[in-house]
Parts: sequence; structure tokens; C-alpha cells
Amino acid sequence: KWRIVLPDNGRQWKGCKQGSTFHSRNGIQTTKYTWFTFLPQSLLGQFHRLGNVYFLFLVVLNWFPQVEVFHREMTMVPLVVVLLASMTKDAIEDYRKYQYDKTINFTKTRVYDK
Repeated sequence: KWRIVLPDNGRQWKGCKQGSTFHSRNGIQTTKYTWFTFLPQSLLGQFHRLGNVYFLFLVVLNWFPQVEVFHREMTMVPLVVVLLASMTKDAIEDYRKYQYDKTINFTKTRVYDK
């Protein structure tokens, strides 16, 4: 078998498509999220932490009038602040990974053949 390595810059090369069908793309992707999966995956990751689950439990518990200690909205503030801060940090880190991957994937490479 033989392989043709092409730069991933959007150009279509004639006759090379047949040789490259056996192999996958040679692109790096280290990002964790996409636009559609960011919110669910990020929330799932945040609620794997015991502290966030504890504050969520306090928020749910405070919505019952028999157990209400503080105002309902005041118990949500710490949880919302922590979730927003963590999700913002994750989004910034993932965007930086995306930019780095993009620069790596579009750099010129040399392919050596024996």
C-alpha cells in the first residue's frame, strides 16, 4: 500500500483522492468541546465535583418552604458564580487549544520517501 500526504488547506488534488481513501486525515485536534457539546459536557464535568453537588443540593433544599433558611435566589448565587467562572475558564482554554491546533495543522511539512 502507498499513501499520499496532502496539506490540509482545502485544495482538491486530481487523482490523489483515490490513494488517500485508505487513511484518515492527518490533523491534530486536542479540543475538548464543540459549539454544540460545550454546555452539556461542561455542566456534567462541573457536577462531578462534590462541592458543586453540595451547593446544588442546598439550592434544591431551599426551594421547599418548610426548610427555607435564606431567600431562594441567594442560595443560587454561589453556585451560579462558581459555575460561570469555571465554564468561562474552560471555554477560554479550549479556544486557545483550537487556535494552536489550527496553526499546527496549517504549517508546511515535508514528507520524505525512501
